[in-house]
Amino acid sequence: MMKNMGNMQGMMKQVQKLQKEMEQAQEYLNTQEFVGSSVNDFVKVSLNGKRDVLDVTIAREVVDPDDIEMLQDLMVAAIADALKKVEDRTNEVMGRYTKGLPF
Repeated sequence: MMKNMGNMQGMMKQVQKLQKEMEQAQEYLNTQEFVGSSVNDFVKVSLNGKRDVLDVTIAREVVDPDDIEMLQDLMVAAIADALKKVEDRTNEVMGRYTKGLPF
């Protein structure tokens, strides 16, 4: 019975250590900046790891009042690219903690 208690305490310490490491990894991701861009970098969008928009840059040459749809498409492409970069990096960093877990 005492042996099982020792094993349980050891497991709890490992779980607590893992939880702290995961929190640190998430905090690291939250402070990183990810820049997504459209074709030819006409539009760039910067996000942090929490997916907050930090900055948007639009090249002057794509600002055409007669073609708002193109600018909208470029914005969507840049945002999608930035979100994919956040997701990829999150999976890379956090994947070591979740690999093999059933979801």
